[in-house]
Amino acid sequence: MFPSPESANLLPIIMPQLGESIAEATIIRAAFAVGDRVEADTDLLEVETNKAVMGVTVPCGGILREISAVVGESYAVGATLGYLEVSDSDAERLGLHDAPPPPPEKKPKKGKSSGKEDSASAKKEVAPTVSGLPVPAHAGGASFLSPRMKARMAELGLHAADLAGVAGSGAGGRVTIDDLERFLQDLERNTISPASSMRVAVADAMRRSWTRPLATVVLPVTLDILLAHRKKQTVKAGPALYALRALAIALSEMPATAGRLIGDRVIHPRSVDIGFAVEAEDGVLVPVIRHAEQFPLADLVERYNRLVELARARRLPGSDTGGSIATITNYGVFGLTMATPIPLPEQTLLLGMGAGRITPSWDPEKKTFVPVTEAQFTLSFDHRVLDGGAAGRLLQRVAELLSNPEKL
Repeated sequence: MFPSPESANLLPIIMPQLGESIAEATIIRAAFAVGDRVEADTDLLEVETNKAVMGVTVPCGGILREISAVVGESYAVGATLGYLEVSDSDAERLGLHDAPPPPPEKKPKKGKSSGKEDSASAKKEVAPTVSGLPVPAHAGGASFLSPRMKARMAELGLHAADLAGVAGSGAGGRVTIDDLERFLQDLERNTISPASSMRVAVADAMRRSWTRPLATVVLPVTLDILLAHRKKQTVKAGPALYALRALAIALSEMPATAGRLIGDRVIHPRSVDIGFAVEAEDGVLVPVIRHAEQFPLADLVERYNRLVELARARRLPGSDTGGSIATITNYGVFGLTMATPIPLPEQTLLLGMGAGRITPSWDPEKKTFVPVTEAQFTLSFDHRVLDGGAAGRLLQRVAELLSNPEKL
């Protein structure tokens, strides 16, 4: 028989702050059962944010007396997930009995629903919130939404952009609440699967990115010298790392292109931090190499490979994500020759690499066409910060550096 809360040293297991702007996390696994002994700093629960899978630990050892958290449910930072029975010495050290007891729960009056019941009902109806993103989310896509429509959309976790497929019957083609309800009823006739927290986060980030004027410049880049250089190396860097290092050098040489527009000021970063896209389950994660302009290519290979493994396992620490000015993405691994990828909301630039193809190139010395390996490189950019000329010169410099890989 378990001791009562009055007689036992019960330490609440609290959902921790898992990142600078993480507001909630979803329980995906409980590592222990009620009654098990748990050691200090052991992962008691595995939780998932829209950035990574992390562990919830306890500050001391003890007996797990209760797990109130439910696998698959999201809990806010500070929520109580269960209780751990600890020793008298640990209870005293942690000040367990210093805090005043929680106020008694008030019973709802007859005919009125309790706030607890209302919040539980709302939790089931509202889609998971998107937290942990560097810029506040803003809905866009509709010119006018009535207060009633906004309330209904908030209840459903919808954005104005989600109404793109709804034909409005109101004045001026506005979408009415009846149009929305008919649209939702029609959706229920289709096969529906829940969106993961990462998919919701990616969707929100791309929605916010698209509020800026974005443009793309394209340049074919010959890769034969780069590939020959890579073949000679004992520790081989991937083409994306070559491009990352080249972009970092180019940005350090052209600091005006490495900026972010905030209001009427361009903010230039203290260091050239470059992210690179890694495909993970149901989404993309962007690890960041800090101070990429300061380290030669050979010194970045081990760090790059480690971050790729952590990203694929969704174990990236917060210090290795966010805060970069640009990202590299190698969509050529999918056989794509060209694409126009979208920079993240907090980034100004995104360098994309297409698949290499053998193409004929005119050799003026031999006066004939010779086969070369060529790939299309694209640079997508925030047109508020850069114009086409500056973006073009930056991309030209990246291509020049890739043609001289020994300088990387």
